[in-house]
Amino acid sequence: MTGKPYILAETTWQSVKDQQYDVAILPWGATEAHNYHLPFSTDNIQAASVAVESARNAWDQGANVIVLPTIPIGVNAQNRGLKLTLNLNPSTEAAILEDILDVLEDSGIYKLVILNGHGGNDFKPMIRELEPQTDIFICSVNWWTVVPPEDYFEIPGDHAGEMETSVLQFLTPDLVLPLSQAGPGTEKQVKIKALRERWVWSPREWINVSEDTGVGDPAASSAEKGEKFFKDACEKIAGFIVELARADLDDLYEK
Repeated sequence: MTGKPYILAETTWQSVKDQQYDVAILPWGATEAHNYHLPFSTDNIQAASVAVESARNAWDQGANVIVLPTIPIGVNAQNRGLKLTLNLNPSTEAAILEDILDVLEDSGIYKLVILNGHGGNDFKPMIRELEPQTDIFICSVNWWTVVPPEDYFEIPGDHAGEMETSVLQFLTPDLVLPLSQAGPGTEKQVKIKALRERWVWSPREWINVSEDTGVGDPAASSAEKGEKFFKDACEKIAGFIVELARADLDDLYEK
């Protein structure tokens, strides 16, 4: 059995040493509680699966793409108090990203897509800071925003709700507990009106937001909904990867 040539973890030096890659994809997730029914690895499963399927699609269209190993810990400072929810501070994430950029540049890969699977990760400030220091084109994609969730789900939810549950029911049904064991995902609203309306932002103290750690009711979830949403998102991301692979970094803008 041979590995997939677009997944670094499954390839060998024999395959990699003479292959020129156009684009690297870095899935970045988190390890955190997801209501009572979804695994702590939910964000990692989703990010890795989207990266692999999008890469497969792009590879089949002629794009030389390589999926890097998933970074399994994200920014969860707001989740202090939730047992074994792991945290990387943004400065730590930036240091990891900088080290990965060094490796990619040394490997002759000058296009990087960060495939983000966790709402607490925000790569924009890091990219703004690192971009002047490297010749690598860096971009980030929040995969769950690529196609409108409301077109697929009754109430998508913010965390472990209908959307995430449906996707996991499709990808890893053996890791999803029966919905009868899930909490309702009721969000406790903040008392300050501007924060509640979300035109002012502050991190939510998750231990005070939800009793079951979920935000969004998973009751209407189904694997069929998850499959459609997942595949449509991956197809759109693959199209972008193909376009990026073919793009001339010295001629990105219209004259």
